[in-house]
Amino acid sequence: MLKIKNKVQFSKKANKMQILADVKSAIKMFEEKRSTNLRFLLKERFGWMNNFIGINDHGVELGSGAGFAKHFINCKNFKISDLSNYDHLDYKNIDAQETGFQSESFNFVIASNMIHHIPYPMKFFKEMNRILKKNGKLIIFEPYCSVLLQLATTIMKHEGFDFTVNVWDEKKPKSDEEDLWAGNIAVSNLIFDDKKNFSKHLGSYFKIKHEKLVECLIFFNSGGVTSKTFCLPMNNFFLKLINVIDKILIKLLPNVFASGRQIVLEKI
Repeated sequence: MLKIKNKVQFSKKANKMQILADVKSAIKMFEEKRSTNLRFLLKERFGWMNNFIGINDHGVELGSGAGFAKHFINCKNFKISDLSNYDHLDYKNIDAQETGFQSESFNFVIASNMIHHIPYPMKFFKEMNRILKKNGKLIIFEPYCSVLLQLATTIMKHEGFDFTVNVWDEKKPKSDEEDLWAGNIAVSNLIFDDKKNFSKHLGSYFKIKHEKLVECLIFFNSGGVTSKTFCLPMNNFFLKLINVIDKILIKLLPNVFASGRQIVLEKI
């Protein structure tokens, strides 16, 4: 992994995003169809997950935030949850590290851009193993802390990254436990890049069924999902063209250009 620095952290006051973690505003903007860029991004971000989901499966998304997954996941028994208590949620006040759901309840669990916010990732993975049925899928989308994403988060002073933490430690938090929106975008790299370490700590719980690096310009020009910033509006033709360019850039230099990681873990 190419690193600008090992550790970059910011205070919430330093954040340069125009709108910061405003779920209600994000939902309103989405429903008013004010951003073709964002809709394109979210379709790409969630659409691939349907390859691992049956129409009659039982599934839940944890850390849903604005709950955009419901617009793109093709499943009759799909619910959304969050640690918050917004009205659009099916399950409210759900801690992903200790959900309270019955054991072996779900065929799949979606975790989109939320693991890097979790103080204790190992607790989360153990809980996912508990609530998933045998061969159930943990479907993950997370930031990939490439050089470009490190630069972007440094410029915007948004979330930050810390490659020095021990993600497997269940006693020391990886993000601020008092701030639900605090995040460490290096967490997925620390969990998934070193396959030997992954196998050592999670190999008895899960095996990797799918992994792919994605997103560059379509993310940076999306305007943001929940936190918002400037973007250049585009129609679907140009968004598709940019998506093709992204795939070429990521294939050539993934550690420089990729900003997202798709990964599917299957319960053993």
